[in-house]
Parts: sequence; C-alpha cells; structure tokens
Amino acid sequence: MEMGVLLIFWYGVLHAFGPDHLTVIADFSIGKNRQKTLLITLLFAMGHGLSLFIFAKLLQHSSINEEFLAYGDLISGTVIIAIGIYLLFMVLTHRIHLRKHTHDKEEHLHIWFGKSHEHVAAAGSSSFTLGLLMGAGGVRGMLITLGAVQSGTADFSMVALFTLGVMLVFIVFGMVILYINQNFLKNIQNVRRVFTLAGLVSLLVGTNILVG
Repeated sequence: MEMGVLLIFWYGVLHAFGPDHLTVIADFSIGKNRQKTLLITLLFAMGHGLSLFIFAKLLQHSSINEEFLAYGDLISGTVIIAIGIYLLFMVLTHRIHLRKHTHDKEEHLHIWFGKSHEHVAAAGSSSFTLGLLMGAGGVRGMLITLGAVQSGTADFSMVALFTLGVMLVFIVFGMVILYINQNFLKNIQNVRRVFTLAGLVSLLVGTNILVG
C-alpha cells in the first residue's frame, strides 16, 4: 500500500507538469503579489482534484462513455485559447497598466487591466473554476494508476494524495512566476512583453490541445 501511495502522489506530480496547467497558472499569476499567487495555485489544484474525483466516480458507477471526456480537452483548449486572445488584445490596445506607490517606505507595484484602477478579486474564483473544467482531461490516466493500486477505486484519500502532488508542483511554479513578477515587471515595457509572451504561449498550448 505504501508503494501505491507513492505511485498516486508521483502521478499527481507528473500530471501537474502538463503545459495546459502551467499555462493557466502563469496567465493568472503574472503581475500578482505573493498572497494572490499562492491563493491562485492552491485554488486551481483544489478545483482540479475535486473535478478528477467527481468524474472518476461518475465513470466507475455509471454507463458514461469514456469518450465523453474528450469534451474536457475541448473545453480546456478553448478556454486557454480565449485567455491568450484576451491577453494579446489587452496588450495591443494598451489596456495593461502599471503604477508604483509606497506604503511604509516600501515600494509596491500594481498591474491592472482596463481603463480604471480597480482591485478585482475574481482571479481566485476563476482559477478554481478552471481547475474544475480541466480536471476531466486527467481522469483516464488517474484511473489507470488507481487500477494498479486499489482495483480502480477512486477513494477520496487517494485523490487527495494525487491533488497534493499536483499542488506541490503548482506552488513551486507559482514561486517562479512570483520571482518574475518581483524582478522583471519593473516597467510597463517589460509588463507588456511578459503578457505578450503569455498570450502567445496560451494560443500555442490551446491549439495543440484541440488538434492533438
């Protein structure tokens, strides 16, 4: 059983390295502070794990055809492409802004989209929702792994271990994005370059999912 626990945890780690997952985390974490970056990565991992658990249970206890899960790839690919188009549109129309100010002798940077400077709290809930939507794509692989561990039973504790593996990678990658935020996004030119790159990568990854 200990080997099975390590197996499902390791599969979660490997699964998290999917370019679609890392692309979404990057898109939502660029320009965010430490707290928001951590919140985004955690909520995406939790949404992803919950979605995997729900779909795995549906597949085990109903007559749902596994081909139905192909729609999960369609949804995630389309969403990632839409994010890429949105980011590129924001860059090209000069709707990404940077403002510096100081609190208690410490400089803070604020990056926002649109015409007015507003603190929008939707990134966290959006990352959780995307985690739910993209969970269907990993169900089949997870069930294969579970089959070698527990006769294919999607026990909640097993899915929790898988989610912990996913979460570990997401948090580490989120810290990489945080490093970029703190060291490269010092001026509006770099901000626009980074968001342009993120938009182009999103288009590439989303298109690859749809045609793959």
